[in-house]
Amino acid sequence: MAKKNAKNPGGSTIAQNRKARHEYHIEHKFEAGLELQGWEVKSLRAGKINISESYVIIHRGEAYLYGATIQPLKVASTHVIADPTRNRKLLLNKRELERLIGSTERQGYTIVPLAMYWKRSWVKLEIGLAKGKKEHDKRSDIKDREWQRSKARVMKHAQQ
Repeated sequence: MAKKNAKNPGGSTIAQNRKARHEYHIEHKFEAGLELQGWEVKSLRAGKINISESYVIIHRGEAYLYGATIQPLKVASTHVIADPTRNRKLLLNKRELERLIGSTERQGYTIVPLAMYWKRSWVKLEIGLAKGKKEHDKRSDIKDREWQRSKARVMKHAQQ
């Protein structure tokens, strides 16, 4: 029996925050679990989430995900009151929390969610310790990306 590929790119990804990579320099990445309710997991399986406007805040020594919108399914249970924008607790090790707290309080970093994905049957959130980019940094990134695209086009035509 063949093993399944553990690194299935795109297959297990639920949502990505592409805006975060444009707005911030990502210094370090962490993997956090999420404390979810049953209806939220069902909605995640259907892909009804938006993390582009979300952010992470440390409150009383615990990390919380704010601003993530999980739309409830229409067939969800009627006895559960679904709040699409509720704050969700992130599950991190004590050492990781201490590093995040120290970096955000002393060094001026921000914590942004980068991607949400399945890891076996668990939902994981990739968060990044980031610093905001200046406008000239964003312009230089766009310039570099355009240069790489045009270079790839030239190389493609040269090979034909």
